[in-house]
Amino acid sequence: MLKLYFAPRSRALRVAWLLEELELDYDLVRYDLGDPAMRTPEFRAIHPMGRVPVLEDGDVRIMESGAILEYLLARHGKGRFRPAPDSIHFPTYLQWLHYAEGMIMPPINSYMVETFFLPPERQSEVHAKRAKKLLGQMLVAVDAALDGRDYLAGDFSGADIMTGSAVISAQGIGVDMEALSRLGAYVDRLRARKAYQKAAAM
Repeated sequence: MLKLYFAPRSRALRVAWLLEELELDYDLVRYDLGDPAMRTPEFRAIHPMGRVPVLEDGDVRIMESGAILEYLLARHGKGRFRPAPDSIHFPTYLQWLHYAEGMIMPPINSYMVETFFLPPERQSEVHAKRAKKLLGQMLVAVDAALDGRDYLAGDFSGADIMTGSAVISAQGIGVDMEALSRLGAYVDRLRARKAYQKAAAM
């Protein structure tokens, strides 16, 4: 049985989304962000930084959302949601699979630190605005990649879960996407997927 350690509004949503897309049975171990239980020695034995997601699959324990997605697709995907290595879409798939953490999430993280995690007296409006501006630039590339297509690498894939969820997070912190019409329609398509809705409802 698969087991997912999960918290709402975290990267664990990506893993739950894929599990729902694959229609796999799994147990959900739910925490809230900031839950003191995630700082205990018992939980740090599961994730040394006291974070989620963590996936357990029998004797396998793996963390980091991108790594978990790749693991699930390789071990349990049966060829779904990932182009074959010899497909013309495979290089593009790899690019957008990793774009989320490499390019989109760093400015989101910076913005959240400056507006939410730091106490008010230590927050920097200048740094927050800079992070949001950089984030907007990162999203322009995603919007351009969607020219003439519904998804980033052929059919819907793990790349859309990774980068798509990061784009949804950007929308959630108020990034203006009005000028990025393809991106707005893309987010609407992702949010309409039943598997996403199930994961988001958690």
